[in-house]
Amino acid sequence: MLFKSLEFKNVVGQKVKIMDIPVLEEASPYYFMIQVRLQTFITLIYNETHTSKLYSFKDYLKRVLKWPDYERVFKSNELKNNA
Repeated sequence: MLFKSLEFKNVVGQKVKIMDIPVLEEASPYYFMIQVRLQTFITLIYNETHTSKLYSFKDYLKRVLKWPDYERVFKSNELKNNA
C-alpha cells in the first residue's frame, strides 16, 4: 500500500505534518470514508493552538474506525515467493 504525507501551517502559523495517509483508488468502497475522515482530522488539527508537529493519520483511523473497517483499509496483499 502506498502512503502520502501532508504538510501545512495551522491557525497559529506552526508547521504541521500528517503522515501515513493511505492512497486508495477512487473505485474503492473506502475512498470517500478516508477523504471525509482526513478532512475532519485536518480541521481538528488546524484549529488547535497547542499542537504537535507530527501526526499519524493511520493512528487516528485506528482510534475512530471500527476494527474490521480499519483492517480492510490497511490490508496488505501477500506477495508470493517474496517477489
